[in-house]
Amino acid sequence: MDENSLSGFAGCFDHQESDKIETMNLYTRYQNWLHTQWPAGTVEKLPQVDEEGQSNVPGLYIAGDLTGIPLLKFSSHSGARSIRHMVSDESFTNRDVSHEVVDVAIIGAGVSGVAAAMEAQKKGLSTTVYEASEPFSTIVNFPKGKPIYTYPTDMEPDGDLQFDEKSSVKEGLLDELNKVIAQRQITTEQDRIEKVTKKGSLFEVTRGDGQVDKAHRVVVAIGRSGNYRKLGVPGEALDKVYNRLHDPKEFKGQTVLVVGGGDSALETALALSDAGADVTLSYRKPELSRAKPESIEKIESNDAITMELGSNLKGILDQSVELETKNSEVVHLSNDVVFTMIGREAPLDFFRKSNVKITGEWGAKAWTSFILFFAFCIWMYHWKSGGNWINQAFSEKQLFPFNLIGGDGKTLVGSVLNAAKDPGFYYSLAYCLCVVIFGFRRIKRRQTPYVKVQTLTLMSIQVIPLFLLPYILLPWMGNNGVFESGLGQWFGDIFFPNASYWRAFGFVLAWPLFIWNVFTPEPVWSWLILSLIQTFVIIPLIVYRWGKGAYCGWICSCGALAETLGDAHRHKMPHGPKWNRLNMLGQWVLAFAFVILFLRIASWMGGGSGLAHSYEGLLSKFHIVNYKYLVDLWLAGVMGVALYFHFSGRVWCRFACPLAALMHIYARFSQFRILADKKKCISCNVCTSVCHQGIDIMSFANKGLPMEDPECVRCSACVQSCPTGVLEFGRINPKTGLELGRDRLAASRVNLMEKVPEKS
Repeated sequence: MDENSLSGFAGCFDHQESDKIETMNLYTRYQNWLHTQWPAGTVEKLPQVDEEGQSNVPGLYIAGDLTGIPLLKFSSHSGARSIRHMVSDESFTNRDVSHEVVDVAIIGAGVSGVAAAMEAQKKGLSTTVYEASEPFSTIVNFPKGKPIYTYPTDMEPDGDLQFDEKSSVKEGLLDELNKVIAQRQITTEQDRIEKVTKKGSLFEVTRGDGQVDKAHRVVVAIGRSGNYRKLGVPGEALDKVYNRLHDPKEFKGQTVLVVGGGDSALETALALSDAGADVTLSYRKPELSRAKPESIEKIESNDAITMELGSNLKGILDQSVELETKNSEVVHLSNDVVFTMIGREAPLDFFRKSNVKITGEWGAKAWTSFILFFAFCIWMYHWKSGGNWINQAFSEKQLFPFNLIGGDGKTLVGSVLNAAKDPGFYYSLAYCLCVVIFGFRRIKRRQTPYVKVQTLTLMSIQVIPLFLLPYILLPWMGNNGVFESGLGQWFGDIFFPNASYWRAFGFVLAWPLFIWNVFTPEPVWSWLILSLIQTFVIIPLIVYRWGKGAYCGWICSCGALAETLGDAHRHKMPHGPKWNRLNMLGQWVLAFAFVILFLRIASWMGGGSGLAHSYEGLLSKFHIVNYKYLVDLWLAGVMGVALYFHFSGRVWCRFACPLAALMHIYARFSQFRILADKKKCISCNVCTSVCHQGIDIMSFANKGLPMEDPECVRCSACVQSCPTGVLEFGRINPKTGLELGRDRLAASRVNLMEKVPEKS
């Protein structure tokens, strides 16, 4: 090969590489436009608790910050509530009373622990309160003059520990709390508790010196008393580095670097600056968002504090620090003192030793249950699909359900017996029962008008058009001649040729979620037209007005099971950037659905020509992968349901559903938003943790921005769970950003309690 040929070959190769790079750039831009441009924060690991604060260990309660809400009123509320719940437990009220065993061991003498002790005292229970340092130690270690926020303002916690205007600063709050424990004669035993172990009906509380005390019940109220978070930079162990501030006046005239962007960091920087220190604030993000609006306003108006947003501390030296600025430039700053105010890690080792489950962590029991349930789902969906070795074996041996006696189907009972020969009937029946039973449980758990109406709607659609109609009512009507003459015949011929009543699923489940009304050997024009109107006219209109959740959260059968059976597991959905990238899987499934549809249409258009056979050949090659087996059976069935109790009920809906993937595109132009009142946001991250679509809602809320991630399914969990009533469903003009209105159905329990007037 000569030099010119080599040059031409290299040029061709370079051109191909350039095209490949450009294609990748297009895909990356599309991925970013659709999904990855949105925030992707993660959720902190915390011990798992139920609505009453009880852990997976019966009788062991967790109160205070570790329930996920770092607010004084909620800490007090959770402590008193745990005692009220345990005294309603029959196994506790029937306990063997012994002087050697206290009724309740309370670990931690903070706000939640003292509230629990006061309620226990009120109920006549014997208690032991353990404290590793001193009562209210977290508040004691606040800087002098630290402002205290008692949100929500209109909330009155359960129990006798209440807060008033005297509690607005650290010193006033401490005075009030110390008066309370003195008046109620609440004493503490100073000792660190290593672990709590349940032995039979009693708990063994192991002290730091190895002594073991016994109790009938335990309330863990230790707050975030774990280790302070580390930056992991050289010099962090120097004596000049602190992680809490006691008296700002000690640092007057010194050059101080404060690292962090939360309330503690901002309040530390402000207190030091007011005391006469030369303060620089370093925060890794380009803007302050996690702190309270009051703190942000104060620090942004303080010209004495040097702000280094978007920066990272790289090293700490004896007389300076190395700081990488937002422009990736490393600078050396003179420095006397460093405060790393980046929070604490929850004391997870204590809970692990006490056999308390941690969110997101799996043990041998979790892995075993997951494998067994996954295997069951493989069996169940192969059995449901029909025509495989499982059903063949059942049919040959006349095993249930093939041994049922059918009938002519002219009575409703006969229609049910005929339907009962189909494994899909039992699957759909079980599906409906789950939606209804767990639907009522969801209504009881959530207790808002929005959840009640939404859940009843999902239950009704699942039971009537998606079960009774195709399995019982339509066959019964057909067997009684309803579709043999007149208007009935016209309707039957158009929608149910050859008595194909299964097609009725298509009235609710639009293409490409339900693909089979369109993907047929011969075109069924009625379903083609209806599917076209559903998918490309009706759904875009409702998504534009109410968001993707108008279908996913109010109509779809997948959503019905996810919002009912999956409601208690929504906190298990993984969060973070890599999971957001996996959202694109649905776009590939959608593309797959379009390809086989276009090939089917091409084969219709080819008639009986050789071209039609070519398209059929291409179609059969796609069947090597087999859309039904890969998508319907595995992704929507086995994977979607098998992961319910370990990864939340929205795995299929979020990552792989082709109709959801199409609606993600529609939702980019929607008016729907979750609106946020920034002033109420405390950055507790509860809204993000309960989102079973993996949306980082807090990143929108604490900036006061309307949430516009297209993944949202309007489940309302974030709105309902927000402890300060920050969030509401509403609409904005996508072009101007102006608010167009808010939902009439109240979805926030806080706003219901405060009796906020409904907005149109």
